[in-house]
Amino acid sequence: MRWLHSFKGNSLKTWEEVVEKFLKKYFLESKIAEGKTTISLFHQFPDESLSEALERFRDLLRRTPTHGFSEPIQLNMFIDGLGPQTKQLLDASAGGK
Repeated sequence: MRWLHSFKGNSLKTWEEVVEKFLKKYFLESKIAEGKTTISLFHQFPDESLSEALERFRDLLRRTPTHGFSEPIQLNMFIDGLGPQTKQLLDASAGGK
């Protein structure tokens, strides 16, 4: 609260501005870099179901809110990290690749 009240009057006009300033202040660059690496190296564990892998991937994204990966890039990283059998199952249920 002390940090929030340190801003003058109406200098922060939107919630997005508050979030941006907060993350820049309290989320270290080294932590962001580490999180981005972890996200980009995602892979499904051998006995992990598709839904478990998806939940774990989403958790990685939540842990690094400033990762900067667009949704299409996130989708590609997730799919690329899936095991071969899960990819086949996913392709079959989608009617192709």
